[in-house]
Amino acid sequence: MMKTVYTLVSSPHHVFPDHPERPARLDVLEPKLSSFEAERIEPQPATREEIAYVHDPKLVSALEEVCREQAPGIIDYAPTYVTPSSFQDALLSAGGVVTCARAVLHEEAKNAFAIVRPPGHHAEPDRAMGFCIFNNVAVATRDALANGLERVAIIDYDAHHGNGTQAAFLNDEQVAFLSVHQYQPGFYPGTGWVDEAPHARKRIVNVPLPARAGDHVYEQVAERIFTPFVESFKPQMILISVGFDAHWSDPITMLGLSTAGYLMLARKVMALAEEHCAGKIVFVLEGGYDPGNVANGAEAVFVAATGRGESETNDPNPHKEPDCESRIEEVRTWHGF
Repeated sequence: MMKTVYTLVSSPHHVFPDHPERPARLDVLEPKLSSFEAERIEPQPATREEIAYVHDPKLVSALEEVCREQAPGIIDYAPTYVTPSSFQDALLSAGGVVTCARAVLHEEAKNAFAIVRPPGHHAEPDRAMGFCIFNNVAVATRDALANGLERVAIIDYDAHHGNGTQAAFLNDEQVAFLSVHQYQPGFYPGTGWVDEAPHARKRIVNVPLPARAGDHVYEQVAERIFTPFVESFKPQMILISVGFDAHWSDPITMLGLSTAGYLMLARKVMALAEEHCAGKIVFVLEGGYDPGNVANGAEAVFVAATGRGESETNDPNPHKEPDCESRIEEVRTWHGF
């Protein structure tokens, strides 16, 4: 039986005072990694050519220069920061996802989990934003296409809309993108409404949810939106942008998933990968700003990916979930699911 692999890019020098996207996010998880029945593989930094599959070379040069000459500092209002090491850290983070995706693509592993930072899904082709330098999942997706795949699907269940990934593939018929996220006035990044990509129905799918939406709502979304999305596109590989900031106790968001909810989602997308792309699936860390939640959520991913063990965390959402039936139906109707 083929194995589950993972890579770890903790970027200890990519750190800024009092910023939530910090190395300590991984402090609870890192000592536990050896207990999961998965094999660690070493990440290779992405090349500038691989980054340029997604990002304007002028942006790449500008980021390298600002890290060399002006760091540490803030480069966008999120606030996104850079340090002197951030350019190399971002190359290694993107490369970690590429390394995992190639292992799965070449059948050296059954599935993989890229535990990387800085995260990536807000980074657009022409700008870094939202704590993200390069769009890790987008770079790995383009690399998979360059290595022979014809269709790749990305499912993003970070608490925030994956605006950068959407922008990267808005007009790319080889890539389908689905994001389920918190959406309300003032919530970052302010994008991700149902009808944002009318030219790409069924291929660019946004599921905006109200605060406190949790395990029940997400299970309905997985069954009634994830499933027809994958069935209609027929991908050869699925990449998952998994942010553990949709947990009910995350310090900067207001959704309602529990660790059991994350395990349910991981199992749902694993089943879709088994049915439609021979199990080829790569999980990619995005957000999640409570170290305990990151560790528990990552454990849930490993339990699903390896089919071994069981998550023992019991942290149910104490808040009442909203009724999202009309929103789910709105999304299904818009896309003809």
